[in-house]
Amino acid sequence: QVQLHESGGGLVQAGDSLRLSCTASGRTSSSYSLGWFRRPPGKDRDFVADIRWSDNFTRYTDSVRGRFAISRDNAAEYTAYLQMNNLRPEDTAVYFCASAAERDRYPYWGQGTQVTVSS
Repeated sequence: QVQLHESGGGLVQAGDSLRLSCTASGRTSSSYSLGWFRRPPGKDRDFVADIRWSDNFTRYTDSVRGRFAISRDNAAEYTAYLQMNNLRPEDTAVYFCASAAERDRYPYWGQGTQVTVSS
């Protein structure tokens, strides 16, 4: 089992920045990557970004590329961040981090953190 804890959500205005944090604990040695997902109001949960632990390879969905950056904490193993810049109202969502056991398979999820961007 891998446990995940997110933090850093909040209410901001369009154009502002936020940084989300996610810390994994438990059987972290089995974790392949860490991903961020989001569920906008009334919509399905979608992929945002992920980072592979072995080589820091990152992926982004098109709508956030260039505005969001996923990174890991070099001092704290299995901690990752999502730096969100130039936020837009359409970025409003509950953001979840998830631990992958292998590429694109995420069996472990955090509880989510709300990000609200006002116009």
